[in-house]
Formats: sequence, C-alpha cells, structure tokens
Amino acid sequence: MQAHQIDVPEKAGMAEAGVMLGEPWAERLAALASRLQTLPDKPEESAETTLRTLWLLACGERLSPQLAMSRVLRVLSNAEAMALDRCIEQRLAGSPLAHLTERQHFMGLEMLAGGEALIPRAETELLARAGVAALRAVAAGMTRAPLVIDVCTGSANVAAALAHAVPEARVHAADLSPEAVEFARCNMAHLGLQHRVKLYVGDLFSPFETDEFLGKVDVLTGNPPYISTGRLSSMPGEIVGHEPGLAFDGGPLGIRILQRIIREAPRYLRPGGWLAFEMGLGQGQAVIRRMSASGHFEQIEGLTDHNGEIRAVRARTRAAREDQE
Repeated sequence: MQAHQIDVPEKAGMAEAGVMLGEPWAERLAALASRLQTLPDKPEESAETTLRTLWLLACGERLSPQLAMSRVLRVLSNAEAMALDRCIEQRLAGSPLAHLTERQHFMGLEMLAGGEALIPRAETELLARAGVAALRAVAAGMTRAPLVIDVCTGSANVAAALAHAVPEARVHAADLSPEAVEFARCNMAHLGLQHRVKLYVGDLFSPFETDEFLGKVDVLTGNPPYISTGRLSSMPGEIVGHEPGLAFDGGPLGIRILQRIIREAPRYLRPGGWLAFEMGLGQGQAVIRRMSASGHFEQIEGLTDHNGEIRAVRARTRAAREDQE
C-alpha cells in the first residue's frame, strides 16, 4: 500500500447513523457517553467517534476515528454485535482505542498502532509540520537530496510524514527500543515508505557517528521523552498501563534527553541546518533560553498549540559555527 493523504469529513453521518441503526446504536452510545474517559491529547476521540470506530472494527475494518468518519455503517449480525460489545468493554476498561483498532491517523497518514511504541498524538503534528516546512524550504534550494535524521522515532510517525512530504529526501530514523524500531519497519511497509526511511536501533545519535552524517544533516527532528519520572505514577492508566515507559520517561526533571539533543545536535547538523523537537508543558521558555545560551542556534522559534503553550521548538544552526568536540 502506498502512502497517501486522506481527506476526512467533519463528523459526517452521526445523526444518520442513529436514525438508521436505531436502538442498538442509541444504547451503546449512551453507555459510552456515561462511562468513557477520553484524554485531551486525543481530541479525535469522543463517545460518538469511538462507537463508530468500534462498530466498523466489529465488521472487520481497522480504521482510525478520522477515517471511520467517512464510512457508512450497516446493521450488525449477532456475532458482530457481540464482538462490538467486547470491544466497548475493553475500551471502557482502559485499552487505548488505537490498540484495539491497530490504527492511528497522523499528518493525513493511516498508520499502524501498537504497544511497541507511543501512539502518535495530534500535538506531535506541530513538530511534524515544522519539520516538513523546514525540509521543503531546504529541498527547494538544493540540487542534491536533503539529508534528514529523526531521533526517538518510536513508530516513525514523524519520519514517515517527512518522507511522504518530500519524496526525494533521505530520511534516517533511530530509537533506543529494538521493539519500537521493528514496529516502525512494519509501519513503513504498511505505508509503502520502506525504501525511503532507513531505521536504526541506538541511543539518540549513536547510529549516526559516521562521516555520512557528521556536520551534513539538513533537518533533524525528535520527539524525546519529556515527562519527569516522578509524574509517571499520576498519569492516566490508559497511558502508563499500555504504552512503553521508555517513550515518555524523561528522567528526574523530564529534561534529560532534551538537554542532550540541544548539546549534541550541532555535531550532526550542517551550518544553516534545521533542528525541531517536541517538549512538555511548561518547558518551552527554559529550552529556548538554553538553546540561545549554547551559541549554536539562531532563528529560535517556540511553536505553540491551540492553548498558546509552547510544545515544540524550531531553530537553525549558525552559518558560521565552531564544531563541538
């Protein structure tokens, strides 16, 4: 299957589904509306979208909520109705919707989702859009293929978005978890990007300690762990009980990997190359100050979400910089 952009209508067909499917729909919708707890970082999920997605899953279609919105529902057989009820109970018990369907929508791509890697979030599209914009700008002025690194790649959702947006780019992605990297390989094959995204197992930049990358990378992205270890116990069970802790545990203060990226990235970026990475709530100003103080970056820009919170940063390495030891 080739990667392609999917246009998704806005909440189409909910009222029609209720009329056409009658009591079986209404009863299950009421149960979900009264018991379902959704997370703010998954705005695509509601009682209605969850029911539609699980209804289609019971019919044998594995789809994200966004893509499920474009499908017409049909009356279920008895066996399918029983399967739907099992899925609803699993969801209400805390199983992530994306783990039940094995699908998650990200940057217009219908990606695989599983317990091996963090489920791609809508908030990470802020990072992906910044990376795509930088990569397109770089590619427009080049006669060679731009070189890209994505670290802490997880399911390779950001790497996939970059490769999809700029097909000529040479995209390389790495993660510390062998399970995540193997899952990312499956994801790239699912999207038809297996020949355009090269994957590595290794700690942050360690796979890129070669002449191919040192001082030559045009765009470097990352979605590192940034939750402090002390906060993990208070996180929702839907996250800590089902997603890999390695993907969100950022150490005692939540900034251990962020600091490493700021310190180590300039060794790999060419002069004028772009760095973009995600961070947690409340970390933005400190990260920007640290980047400015390092002396390696210019055009440092905090990227804000719909609440005005800095959740990602984009910056360029200085055109004339001293190489770090």
